[in-house]
Amino acid sequence: MSKKTTITGQEFREMFAAAAAWLEKNSSDIDDLNVFPVPDGDTGTNMLLTLRSSVEEAYRAPDNNAGDIAQSLAKGALMGARGNSGVILSQIIRGIAQELKDKETVSAADLAKSFDRAAKTAYKGLSNPTEGTILTVIKDTAKSANKAVAKNGNGKDIVSIMETAVDSAAESVANTPTLLPVLKDAGVVDAGGQGLYTILEGALHYLKGEMEQMQFRKPQVITSSIPLTLRLPEMIAADEVPYGYCTEMMVKGEELDTEKIRTRLVKKGESLIVVGDDTTVRIHIHTLDPGNVVHYATGLGTVHQVNIRNMDEQKRDFVANQKHKAMATDIATVAVVAGEGLEEVFNSLGVTTIVHGGQTMNPSTKDILTAVEEAPADKVMILPNNKNIILTAEQIRPFTKKTVEIIPTETIPQGVAALLAFDYEADLTTNISLIKQAITNVRTVEITRAVRSTQVSGLKIRRKQIISLLDGELVNVGNNAVKVLLETLGSINLEKTEIATVYYGADTSEEEAEATAGALREKYANLQVEIIKGGQPHYNYIVSIE
Repeated sequence: MSKKTTITGQEFREMFAAAAAWLEKNSSDIDDLNVFPVPDGDTGTNMLLTLRSSVEEAYRAPDNNAGDIAQSLAKGALMGARGNSGVILSQIIRGIAQELKDKETVSAADLAKSFDRAAKTAYKGLSNPTEGTILTVIKDTAKSANKAVAKNGNGKDIVSIMETAVDSAAESVANTPTLLPVLKDAGVVDAGGQGLYTILEGALHYLKGEMEQMQFRKPQVITSSIPLTLRLPEMIAADEVPYGYCTEMMVKGEELDTEKIRTRLVKKGESLIVVGDDTTVRIHIHTLDPGNVVHYATGLGTVHQVNIRNMDEQKRDFVANQKHKAMATDIATVAVVAGEGLEEVFNSLGVTTIVHGGQTMNPSTKDILTAVEEAPADKVMILPNNKNIILTAEQIRPFTKKTVEIIPTETIPQGVAALLAFDYEADLTTNISLIKQAITNVRTVEITRAVRSTQVSGLKIRRKQIISLLDGELVNVGNNAVKVLLETLGSINLEKTEIATVYYGADTSEEEAEATAGALREKYANLQVEIIKGGQPHYNYIVSIE
């Protein structure tokens, strides 16, 4: 095959279209790489839907030069981004587009440089980037591609450079379990990294003119060479670590550098978020020493809206029956919910708009943006109710003139607590404070079935066994849902707990739910147990502990 020195904008677009088609063949296999064997492994699906949106926007590009096509790809990826993996993929495509801006065509050197920009953009977009993920794969790919360009005299053959990139991506994916212990425990490679490898491989097939052969082949799923091992549980329980103080503030100054601030604060706590520009920066961190953080911030400029909260404090009393006050507020609420019963619960609590979605069906950036734009208020609070939707929700800010606050609810019970804590007579800042405090005082137990056999978190799990998650962490396995639930509750200090609300799913009968509630009442006589038909898919029970 003759050397190919450049590709046109149209070829660049078709390369991404081929990558999407190749990823589609492998998306379900990538979904199955989820570390926990719960039915919410949707990395492949989220990356596919994000890439499809990217390609669809590219076909609407006003011009056919490479720079314009790349910008359209980036716009479509951002608007269609779903889940954490989709958002990170959108940042990778954004970095590529930034490097190719104003380019008529793309050379091998341009492509290698765009991978490098993609890696830097993806890392910069996360406050706590983790190695052994898709981030490592794009970084390793960029490094190999640029080395190949330097070695080959600016890499005149774009196909050979892409072959180097794909080989490097495969090696990097296989190595992810050595960098991330949870992958090693589960015996799987990183799903996002596998998705990126598949995308690059699909692009290579297009460049090599193998479109016809792609119809009769299937992408390779990279496997780890590390044997599956069963690790003993850690001796120190996670709940013995103090939460510390949720510390938030706004800093105004000149020549503020968000990356430098993030680097300075990253070792001072957890859940660090630093966003803004060179004149205004917002800081959020969970730290054991908030005074240290505030002292550092005062050296950067003037500090405003300082909010320090002890996350171990008892939450305020529940605020009930507030739906009739909803029309009097200038703040709208948007919640992501799946299940007819759960939708009724959120409606009864006065939510303004429901976006349909949740586990296995994450809504897109566009879905959430539409709900925000249609909400009858200029101030909107978003309740993602799923940790895999929070990052997607954050992407809408540049596309709306409304004041938007993303409340980091990771579970349905946290979303319920947020609405119960909402004060219709208070302003946005006060409500944010009330709600964020409320959701820290809710614990969530989820009961579901394993979708595959594995060993993870010190547990040996067989396919279809009952498993439980406590605040998102896999903690128990067994063959009886009630027994697993009781064992999980037994690991929680329920002395000060007053209410347990059991939302039963679409595949659980009312009789089963009643029997489960009866077992809870029998064991915990002082606990008020309520059962509600949630109708949620995949999860037999979602239990709120308050």
